[in-house]
Amino acid sequence: MNATAPIRPAATIILTRDTAQGPEVFMMRRSPNSVFMSGVYVFPGGGLDDSDQPEHWSAHELAIDDAAASRVLTVEKNGLAFWIGALRECFEESGLLLGYNDRGEILSMDDAEQVNRFAELRRKLNAGEIGFPQICREHNIRLAVDRMAYFSHWVTPPNEKRRYDTRFFAAVAPAQQIGSHDDAETTDNTWIRPQDALDQFKRGEFALVFPTIKTLERLAQFKDTAALIAHTRALPSIPPIHPHVAKSADGSPRRLIPGDHAYAEIGKLDPEGRGNLCCDIVPGTLVQLAPSVRRLTAPNPGVMTGPGTNSYIVGRSNQDNGAGDFAIVDPGPDLPEHVDALIAATGGRIRWLLATHTHRDHSPAAALLRARLGPAHKLEFIGRPPPGEERQDQTFQPDRVVNDGDRLSVAGCSVRVIHTPGHASNQCCYLLEDERMLFTGDHIMQGSTVVIIPPDGNMIAYMQALTKLQSESLDWLAPGHGYLIGTPQVAIERLIAHRIGRETKVVEALRALGEPDMDALVKKVYDDVPVSLHPMASRSLLAHLIKLKEEGRAHEAGASWRAT
Repeated sequence: MNATAPIRPAATIILTRDTAQGPEVFMMRRSPNSVFMSGVYVFPGGGLDDSDQPEHWSAHELAIDDAAASRVLTVEKNGLAFWIGALRECFEESGLLLGYNDRGEILSMDDAEQVNRFAELRRKLNAGEIGFPQICREHNIRLAVDRMAYFSHWVTPPNEKRRYDTRFFAAVAPAQQIGSHDDAETTDNTWIRPQDALDQFKRGEFALVFPTIKTLERLAQFKDTAALIAHTRALPSIPPIHPHVAKSADGSPRRLIPGDHAYAEIGKLDPEGRGNLCCDIVPGTLVQLAPSVRRLTAPNPGVMTGPGTNSYIVGRSNQDNGAGDFAIVDPGPDLPEHVDALIAATGGRIRWLLATHTHRDHSPAAALLRARLGPAHKLEFIGRPPPGEERQDQTFQPDRVVNDGDRLSVAGCSVRVIHTPGHASNQCCYLLEDERMLFTGDHIMQGSTVVIIPPDGNMIAYMQALTKLQSESLDWLAPGHGYLIGTPQVAIERLIAHRIGRETKVVEALRALGEPDMDALVKKVYDDVPVSLHPMASRSLLAHLIKLKEEGRAHEAGASWRAT
């Protein structure tokens, strides 16, 4: 591992063209003898050269200026070097040159004389006999940087020996030019549909690396080049992608990018990028999330519980030379093996049991722990009493009933209570103030939308509770199911937007269908959800309808509903 390898700026260009079967991209196979990414198919690109810097170019040789290019890349200056570097590398590696001639037309190279002339210029450039600015200057070529759309930004993980800070651009290929490999750095070239490249990769017929795979997955979504370029130009911002390296439960290497559930957590726990952490949640395996927080997941995976219910052990393991007591947030379901694991992880030194709410996958283990530890053991149940309905765990009767804003001192830590009803009327979040880590129970989950089941579940209360959390200063969300969630306020904003979007679909469906029953509504409103989940989705749909009814926006008429 070389965690301190210097990062070199680089640029890559994705050249596209339309065909009757859909858009294709130009790719080249790197030589098997290459010291970097040998034998894999890539887009043309590479590290920046000094000649790519804007100072070596005059204004009339470029279609945009450095200030405009730098704004797009959100750099202070010299951003244009990435655009120039992408075009230079493309010409060096493929012979394709995206530029204008002296008549303002895209270079065509459509006769033998032009082809031979530019082939010789490419040879001299690769041999170091001439520079790219000199080629453009002497042949009156104006680089068509205005035809490039900034697509993505990738940064190599710190554990790699070679590291690049690479800007990806997309552009429509010059129609009257033919690309070719150089039989040195590259040994093959092809035009290929992105999905075909991915399918061949899965069959072991087309070698690809991780950033290229993820790029092809995005490219495969577009029906033509115009849609690709328009979408790319409309992106409000392009954050850098810093892949994190980890291991799967079976020991195989994994790379994670933003959007992968484990991404934020692995970045927090392995900031140096050593790649030795497991990125799968394995029930029964302790994970140290912070100096005073460990996670132990119960062996109850399922559609509604994800990888299992998380129990969080709060308190430092070496507190008072091993004599300190621990608090557990959400002791979990009624499973003896999970209780055994909690006792083993704490040495039985459990003093406080905090329940975010009393659904049967979160609190029943509290009664088992009390029975196992015995009546002489001082064990305090903390939370809010269970509502009187079947889905609730009536065995969790709190010794200390908490209210919004209460502060607790448990296991040497300060915890603030935030009452967040909606999923359940007694749902609370617990803020570990030193870590700014919020234990969210089922108020915020990862990987799935929280189900709101009336009458105890209430959509109005849920939305208000989400909005309340927007005023909190948070670094991490620790959900009842899933991994740590980074950028909490972004996650909360997305949840609110998702709920508003779903509510909008409900209103539109009511207007379109007249007076539909629940079956017709759920098919319309949840057309993006597998049919197997529609019975559960219908419960949240009812919560939306009740909210709309209370707001005077919907009316219930027997088994049907209509907009008002």
